[in-house]
Amino acid sequence: MISVADLIVRHLRHAGVGFIFGVPGGGSNLDLIDAAGRASLPFVLTATETAAALAAMAQAEIGGRPGVCLTTLGPGVTSVSNGVACAWLDRAPLLVFTDSQPLTTGGIFAHQRVDHRALLAPMTKWSVTLTPENAAAAMREAIDRAMTEPRGPVHIECPGDVLSRPDVAETHADAPAVHRADVEEGGRTLLDPASLAPLLSRARKPLLIVGLGARRPLDAEAIAALCAGRGVPAMVTYKAKGVVPDVAPHFAGVFTNGALERPIIAEADLLLGVGLDPVELLPRPWTYEQTIVHIGPAPVDDRHVPFAAQLVTDIPSGMQLAGALLPSSAWDLDAVHRAFVRERQRLCPPSRQLVAHRVVQIAADAAAMQARVTVDAGAHMFPATMLWPVAEPNGMLISNGLSTMGFALPAAIGAALIEREGAPGAIHDHDAPVIALTGDGGLLMCCSELLTAVRERLRVIVIVFSDASLSLIDIKQRQRQYPASGVALGAVDWCTLAAGFGAAAHRANTEQELERGLALALAHRGPSVIEARIDPRTYAETLHTIRG
Repeated sequence: MISVADLIVRHLRHAGVGFIFGVPGGGSNLDLIDAAGRASLPFVLTATETAAALAAMAQAEIGGRPGVCLTTLGPGVTSVSNGVACAWLDRAPLLVFTDSQPLTTGGIFAHQRVDHRALLAPMTKWSVTLTPENAAAAMREAIDRAMTEPRGPVHIECPGDVLSRPDVAETHADAPAVHRADVEEGGRTLLDPASLAPLLSRARKPLLIVGLGARRPLDAEAIAALCAGRGVPAMVTYKAKGVVPDVAPHFAGVFTNGALERPIIAEADLLLGVGLDPVELLPRPWTYEQTIVHIGPAPVDDRHVPFAAQLVTDIPSGMQLAGALLPSSAWDLDAVHRAFVRERQRLCPPSRQLVAHRVVQIAADAAAMQARVTVDAGAHMFPATMLWPVAEPNGMLISNGLSTMGFALPAAIGAALIEREGAPGAIHDHDAPVIALTGDGGLLMCCSELLTAVRERLRVIVIVFSDASLSLIDIKQRQRQYPASGVALGAVDWCTLAAGFGAAAHRANTEQELERGLALALAHRGPSVIEARIDPRTYAETLHTIRG
């Protein structure tokens, strides 16, 4: 018989898992790490459990397969919760293995005892405690649930005396798990497709709003075919950047439920939310009067966005049906492109100082064609998401549903491992760099992960927008006419800090220094940090332009 830990690793391998991330304790996760090592499934030590979950989440989004992290009991589980919540709200399949007290103790010990299942219940799709008797069925069910739309995290509790014991139930250990998502893609519908005809056939100017549920390569191909065949423009959410490339003739910009996109949407007479999930949108009332229809792999809540109908099916099938029902549109795509360019130019006010939008533009000019980008929460996020061109799904990774700071660096680590290994989801040449765009507040929350990047010899380039402040919160305080309070971080010498971890470091006070730093970082075979000392005064104008 194989051990329960060996059984787990077999199921992870069959599911396409490439790495396990985490911070081990002294219990069952040691058995899991040992079994993974014997099966050549690498374990990556991170500095924090949150970073482990975020790195695993990034791999799940890129590869379309479960990401995996593990923690010790008690503080490890409480620490991982931020990363699990991020995966929950961004619909990412994540398997979270947590250690717990041995079954044989009967739960009599209070030390480090936290109700892990209750803690994680609001942010996971399912939770199970493994035993030698249920391990095989539990792993199949865990992977199945994580991968079923809407995808999300699953919690697997591993008592300290279980994983080293023989598995007593597995009879087909080498059979791959069957994902429920795979067998449901044949056109499962919530709505009779024929009832879409009256909504679509009369549309003269339909507009696609593409969201996180439409990020597979086949989804992107189907959307491109519909847009080209019917002359229909498409906007994307932050999570869907790259599904419609920025350079595509039908690209119409980024949709957030803000102000910047309103002039183009005002011209539409029908909105098609393709894989659109309301969790992606700004939490403000939906004020558009046009009919909106949802087409995606799972039903979504319609309390925020008043979908007139929902067609629940795989995206290629949905696009084929929509293409058959839509007439050729009356859109002038050249005019749409000119309008989009005008709106984007409003994000670039002139300045004699080094400012955020110029950092994004200079970095994109140097690296966008060869590098995936990760974006942290903060004021720099607005120029980054609007101005960085993306050409393929998941070419930009961002925490949107949770919008957590401290995301960009751990996500870049997960992405860089995929690029280094040429694993499924890699979109560039072998060992292509990954750019992490972060504010200094966000980097302070996870800067210890620079050591992870150094230890793994990853080509991660961290560009920190350094202004010694929580700039977005500062703007909001000033909008309410409050005095600045609790937003000044203090000066950090990021180059010295990066060098202390063993990363290459560069400082940029000017555009020319930034260009030189980028050239050196792109030529370096390990991690680099570029401290871009920016003038934050353009942030308020950028925020107002995008959100109103």
